[in-house]
Amino acid sequence: MGLFDRIFRKGPKETKYAKMLSGSIPIFSQFGSNIYASDVVQQVLKCIVDELKKLQPTHIRDNNGDPEPVKGNIQSILDNPNPLMTSSEFLEKVCWLLLMNYNVFIVPTYYTWTEWTTDESGDPIMIERRRYEALWPIKPNEVDFIEDVTGALYVKFYFDDGSTTVLPYSDVIHVKYNYSVNDFMGGNQFGEPDHNAILKTLELNHTLLQGVAKAMKASYAVNGIVKYNTMLDDGKTEQAIKDFERRLLRSESGILPIDLKTDVNMFNKQVALVDKDTLEFVDSKILRFWRVPLCILSGDYTPQQYEAFYQGCLEAIIISISQAFTKKMFTQRQISFGNKITLYPKELIFMTMDQTLRMIEVLSPTGGLYENEKRTALGLRPDPELVGQRYVSLNWINANDASTYQVGKPNTQEEGDPNAEQQT
Repeated sequence: MGLFDRIFRKGPKETKYAKMLSGSIPIFSQFGSNIYASDVVQQVLKCIVDELKKLQPTHIRDNNGDPEPVKGNIQSILDNPNPLMTSSEFLEKVCWLLLMNYNVFIVPTYYTWTEWTTDESGDPIMIERRRYEALWPIKPNEVDFIEDVTGALYVKFYFDDGSTTVLPYSDVIHVKYNYSVNDFMGGNQFGEPDHNAILKTLELNHTLLQGVAKAMKASYAVNGIVKYNTMLDDGKTEQAIKDFERRLLRSESGILPIDLKTDVNMFNKQVALVDKDTLEFVDSKILRFWRVPLCILSGDYTPQQYEAFYQGCLEAIIISISQAFTKKMFTQRQISFGNKITLYPKELIFMTMDQTLRMIEVLSPTGGLYENEKRTALGLRPDPELVGQRYVSLNWINANDASTYQVGKPNTQEEGDPNAEQQT
């Protein structure tokens, strides 16, 4: 079996197009090439993707707010998604496809088997188990949503080489960006990126850049006319021009001597370039489309500016990816037990180290933080040995329990007794 054979499968024999709430047919073609010729757009998207590829996908089990890392098959796949990609490369490709097409599809390959277990009441039930082999981000050029006679939803992918595959939609991790008017896809009503607004700004930017280029070329064009007050044949004219150019090159003072037979008429050219404020205004309009400030693009930002960038641009994408992976990689029963995929932003923490340590210092004595919460606040993965552990400073106790805490006996001394034993 080839590397990709498990991705390409045949669908059910009897199918029909799934119904959309709008009544249209759910056939979607993917595109994303018009706006990406712009250097500003490429820089903005690369800036976003380079931040998102730093994320650490982690399988956790949420025990009443205490995140417990789970070692196993799913975490192994998150760490090593497929034979061709590392974890950061996988995230990079997923994020590029998402931002360019407003949709990204990841196909998991896995083995299944069934086994008996017990439910919460102790009754025996049979459940399906999965062992994941790989996660493959794919780039179809067309997508159809279809359903079989039972109403089960399938998705049919068409690829550039003419091949197709049909997969149960429940088995496909589908992350949507700008999910709005379309029932199945992110983007506009046709499941494509809606670039009408940004295209106008990009066209304006292109026009301005063309104007700058033409102005620069004009500044190197003809600057004047040399008139010879005599009749010259073609050969003498060419020689006179060469002599004039030679004298120009040799003139170190900037003063060019000429005789009575020669007149020089210079053009007073006014080359109009686009002012800096106009160019910055157009660039900022492009940056605002993706909510990326210029300071982030240049790398010269403060913690407060990065916090705004994280919350305004990155956080929503991170939540969408986390929830899409959780929804498709776990059964409803597993999700009910707190299993989820979380993308920990180790390198994306916008608080300074001093601010983070100060937060931990304030909350730790009161028992307000689990030990793993302290680690995740620093961007570190939870430690299995610290699951459920939460410490409180014994210098913070109920005043009525002071005697019991000190000597293990009920408090029989008057408050403020100088003989009372002190302990910190």
